[in-house]
Amino acid sequence: MLKARVITALFLLAGLLAALFLLPAPAWLAFASLICAIGSAEWATMAGFSPVSRKIYALLVGALCFAAGGVAGLHRPDTVAPFGLVPVYALSAAFWILCVPLWLRAKWRLPSPAAGALVGLVLLLPPALAIAHLRLLSPWLLLGVMAAVWVADIAAYFTGRAFGRRKLAPGISPGKSWEGAYGAVAGVVIYGLVVVASVGQVGAAVSQLVLVPALVAFTALSIIGDLFESLVKRQAGVKDSGSLLPGHGGVLDRIDSLTSTLPVAGLLLLWMAR
Repeated sequence: MLKARVITALFLLAGLLAALFLLPAPAWLAFASLICAIGSAEWATMAGFSPVSRKIYALLVGALCFAAGGVAGLHRPDTVAPFGLVPVYALSAAFWILCVPLWLRAKWRLPSPAAGALVGLVLLLPPALAIAHLRLLSPWLLLGVMAAVWVADIAAYFTGRAFGRRKLAPGISPGKSWEGAYGAVAGVVIYGLVVVASVGQVGAAVSQLVLVPALVAFTALSIIGDLFESLVKRQAGVKDSGSLLPGHGGVLDRIDSLTSTLPVAGLLLLWMAR
């Protein structure tokens, strides 16, 4: 299992980097839409869709992503500030910041496939558009944001294994601990300070005072995204969202923390571009 996991991770990273730096903007938008469609199919399975409905839903959400990206100008390399995405990002941010913490606390279940379809749209469309948006600004920017999530996951895993005592959410994901969450925060803060300092953006103390809370909030959002998918999988009675990626499960298993963080990053960048 570990060998398959490592091999798959290497192929995924190589493919991602090649696509990230080589694909033209229209092809990258199509790639983001494909990821959105695959994730939607996996979500539909966990939400109780029939096999036919699952395929139709995935095609519709993927097509909607491509169409919305086209309307926002994400297929054009000269697009810098697609302000038409603000309502999409804002809805996603409200969902993750206001709704999901209550959802996790109450352990709500999806009441019907129709409700699952709406939640899946909020869950998957904004991050897919953010993938296209951030890459237009800079492939390195998108890679840096994604790497922050990976740092959080890796730091949480190793810190949790070494020091984990108090369970973070035992009824949702028994393997996660508060110590692992603290390790994730420390890892992301160190990563963020090093990256921003290396590009010459952190010089004044006030900048660091703003940056550190932002990195802590970013890490908290990534953990919330991970916990939300864990809850839905537990309620659906499945270990993984899918089986597309050997040793890793499905696409949703790989992007769960990105679904909560990328739209907020996109919203922040649009706010800065005003």
